[in-house]
Amino acid sequence: MEFSLLGPIAVTTGSGELSLGPAKRRSVLALLLLQPNTTVPLEQLIDSLWEEEPPEHARTVVQGHVSRLRATLAEGGAEAYGIELTTHGSAYLLRLPEELIDAHRFGELVALARPEAAPADAVPLLREALGLWRGPALTGTVTSPPFAAAAHALEERRLTAVEALGRAHGALGEHEQAAAILYSAAVNHPLREGLIAGLMRALFRTGRQSDALEWFHRTRRLLNEELGVDPGERLREAYEEILRAEAAGAGRQPSRPADATRGAGDGPAGAPSFHVKHGQGGRVPLQGGSDAGDAVEAPAAEPAAGGVSGARGGTEGGSAAGDGSGRTGAAPRLLPRPPARFLAREEQLGALTEALTDRTTGESPLAVVAGPAGVGKTACAVQWAHLHADAFPDGQLFADLRGFGEGDEAAPAEILRDFLLALGTPPERVPGSAQAASALFRSLVADRRLLVVLDNARSSAQVRPLLPGGLHCATVVTSRSRLDGLVATDCARPVGLQALGHEEGAALLGAMLGPERVAEDPAAARELVDLCDGLPLALRAAAAQLTARPRWRLARLAAALRDERRRLALLSAEDTGMAAALRMSVARLSADDARLLSALATSADGHLNASVAAALAGYDPERTQDGLDRLAEMHLVDEEATDVYTISTLTQLFARDERGEGGKGRRSGAGEESGERG
Repeated sequence: MEFSLLGPIAVTTGSGELSLGPAKRRSVLALLLLQPNTTVPLEQLIDSLWEEEPPEHARTVVQGHVSRLRATLAEGGAEAYGIELTTHGSAYLLRLPEELIDAHRFGELVALARPEAAPADAVPLLREALGLWRGPALTGTVTSPPFAAAAHALEERRLTAVEALGRAHGALGEHEQAAAILYSAAVNHPLREGLIAGLMRALFRTGRQSDALEWFHRTRRLLNEELGVDPGERLREAYEEILRAEAAGAGRQPSRPADATRGAGDGPAGAPSFHVKHGQGGRVPLQGGSDAGDAVEAPAAEPAAGGVSGARGGTEGGSAAGDGSGRTGAAPRLLPRPPARFLAREEQLGALTEALTDRTTGESPLAVVAGPAGVGKTACAVQWAHLHADAFPDGQLFADLRGFGEGDEAAPAEILRDFLLALGTPPERVPGSAQAASALFRSLVADRRLLVVLDNARSSAQVRPLLPGGLHCATVVTSRSRLDGLVATDCARPVGLQALGHEEGAALLGAMLGPERVAEDPAAARELVDLCDGLPLALRAAAAQLTARPRWRLARLAAALRDERRRLALLSAEDTGMAAALRMSVARLSADDARLLSALATSADGHLNASVAAALAGYDPERTQDGLDRLAEMHLVDEEATDVYTISTLTQLFARDERGEGGKGRRSGAGEESGERG
């Protein structure tokens, strides 16, 4: 006979699973199993079974459940296993060998594992322990605070075991397995910093440095938005260690023990596989540890986008590591991975090439990719950066400036510290002030061929300290604002992004869903493009809805999106949504401009002039014109011609919702996909 707490509450015998009855009876058994061979007072059982005030007959109910459990266990042959459920006054005692409880066996196996000292022995022990789990702990019990707390405690023990298994695989040099194991846990627990730190190190050791750094930035945003805190020491240390290791030297594939027999196929079912990049190089010891589990394997370079290998040796004739300049033998590669299913934008990519490869001005080239929320500015900039990485062999730097997010925008000093660490500057030599750090950054990159991508900028003032000064450096900035200041003072070349047309939008849907599905109903595809305002972020969210519903035709989703009360809610997909994207833009407006936008949203067809806008808002003409200019600069309205303004349908719907005129469902958008955000 075996008792299960690590999943649905169950009792299993040689002949099958016993029938335990309703949730409260299962809950009584669970509480007794959580305290085996210990008397459990009747009052504790009552308090745990009812969240509200228990009924007058609560004692009788509990006594009835205990009586039925005693009979069920007896029918299953409990006596033969030494199991007895007895009454002791106003308390109950479940006497049994504790090894019959899966949670007890789990704890014993985890206690025996020593992931750092004996990783080869720890891996099978921890795998066996985690194999005992069949779902969320205490499934089937009542939803009272005591059971929720007990389930949380068991889940914490499981996550600790997952982290230990990841460390054991890492100590064996099996970083692919470590990444696969930690990945699924990190997705379900995105705020657990120790877990994310372990995943970052494992990803880096498999050559996925961009993914590792992306996990840090994603977790930092979540911590700021949901808890209002910055990353803790463990997460920050992992990030800085990876930056230093990436800058310290070319890497190699982690060596495997000669007798290692476990392979990627031994990972958990459904776990993603990770490609290992082969090369030559060395290990970079991590701070605070000396064994194999505390060192980052610097990954080897792979050919850059476009098929040209990115050199890791700096510029030709560059100084060697250790000359005090901060230069090392490695070039930082901090770009996010290329955007998935990137289509069209040939004109804008060509404009970026023209702007950023122009060496005739005697200045460091600078381009600003601007456009409304969800139009794909980040995707365009990152795509261009990957296509032209070979032109910048001394590295590519990337930073999310968080100009349009729920938390505070990134301070220049914070970004400069990351850049200087990536370029090999020892942490103790990074200046504390932004002004000094900016000067050091410009000095270090003066003679390098370096690309800097500054994503999601709030203002020109935020960007200026981050600009390199070298003639062979180039900088791409993305923003929802036009950043006219950079155009005026730094000769930035603006590259505007507009919504996709019918043909391009349908092609994006085809790339996401398969061309056959779009070809079935081209008219519905065109309508979806219209309903999404031609914005790639909205179209991708719509494609996600259709992917989750393979039996839906495009026309069915189009019909659902025609309901303006539901449209913004439907154009959201988990952590990606147009509502949240627009919310970040509106959050940066002054109170006057926000009221003006809400007034414009009441326009019948979204077309108006300054006089109509003034009448809708109740502002005087000068105040209205100034507000329209600011909204146009933020791409919340578009000035199609002199004194002719338009506001997109999705912006109208969002602004009406903010006024309280829309449905509650439109508040469900949760964030922006990095590849399509503004």
